[in-house]
Amino acid sequence: MMTQQPILYSFRRCPYAMRARLAITGSGQSVALREVVLKDKPAAMLQASPKATVPVLVLPDRVIDESRDIMRWALRQSDPHNWLCADDPDQLWQIEGMIQENDAVFKQHLDRYKYFERYPGHSQEYYRQQCEVTLARLEASLQQHDFLVGDHVSLADMAIFPFIRQFAHVDRDWFYTAPYPALQRWLDYHLESALFSAIMKKYPRWEEGDAVVSFP
Repeated sequence: MMTQQPILYSFRRCPYAMRARLAITGSGQSVALREVVLKDKPAAMLQASPKATVPVLVLPDRVIDESRDIMRWALRQSDPHNWLCADDPDQLWQIEGMIQENDAVFKQHLDRYKYFERYPGHSQEYYRQQCEVTLARLEASLQQHDFLVGDHVSLADMAIFPFIRQFAHVDRDWFYTAPYPALQRWLDYHLESALFSAIMKKYPRWEEGDAVVSFP
């Protein structure tokens, strides 16, 4: 009996969807990719996850609609590069703390920095300064080693990288002249990687009845 391929609803430029695709690709898993348009989400996705945000992973027995959980699902199937750092409790603790700060604190400030017109309570510069609290912490880590928690890529790097990319794109001139040389090198390393190129391939919008598109 043929096993049903997991279905991933994704949007190419969404940082949450990016990190899910990074983990799926890095773990060697394969999914049926359904590229969506956020302004016109398909009914099948909304039925699977009323939360209505990407990414959504539909498995034969359950639905996972949090990007961090999709990353962990993929890496628990296979973790050939030891992104989970399963043999180092200290690194595991650091990874969880960094991702939590990114998701709960940095992303909130990033949204206000990027879309400052929607948040007139403060200036864009103010919101950028709030983001810099996290940037400074990442810079300090990267001054000590090549990646966020050590000398090899971990779940923290893959989970946080898409959001630093988004931050840098708001004002690239500012970012690349700011006092974060290690963070700049780290970002460029990931942007230029074969893995990032692979997960950023363009796919047409999925429509009901389309042929299966296997990813990666």
